[in-house]
Amino acid sequence: MQTSLNQWMSWESGVDLVACTKPGLSMPNVIVHVARLVHTPVGSAASGMVFYQPDPGAAPLVMGFVSHDATVARYFGPKIFAGTPFEHAPALDARIQIEVTATHVGATVTAGGHELRTRLENLGPIGLVQRAPGGMTPFWQQGLEAVARRAQLWVDGKEVTIIVPPVGISGGPAAVHAPAGLYAR
Repeated sequence: MQTSLNQWMSWESGVDLVACTKPGLSMPNVIVHVARLVHTPVGSAASGMVFYQPDPGAAPLVMGFVSHDATVARYFGPKIFAGTPFEHAPALDARIQIEVTATHVGATVTAGGHELRTRLENLGPIGLVQRAPGGMTPFWQQGLEAVARRAQLWVDGKEVTIIVPPVGISGGPAAVHAPAGLYAR
């Protein structure tokens, strides 16, 4: 049986961080999952998603699908993340900068009145990943990833202490450089 896939996104130069700001949290309260260029059936732009909830008992400081192209940002929730808590996340206008060097990768995302900046270092070798749908990711995943052994986060210019769990929302490592990849459902 052949399955038809018509909801998809691919990317170039992805920088992904999922973390906790306190030990013992039941869910991560930091997500910075962005790429230099994301391709979708509705257009291409620097895009991704952010979630930062410094107080787990309060509303997030910033949350949503980010892009400088509103049409692309609005695509992710209902088309890629349908059936998850992110399905109805807002689309936020954003400025996204990605840095890729021989020693580290990083992302700076300005959205919702805040700036989130990540730096991932001590990257492992790039490997091929293939993941079936499951949990927070109701889509097939295929791509390239290099696991970061060190991660940092700054919010509005102040460094935030983080704990990187062994598994992120994608079902793989929580801090990675993803040079290229595809989500499809």
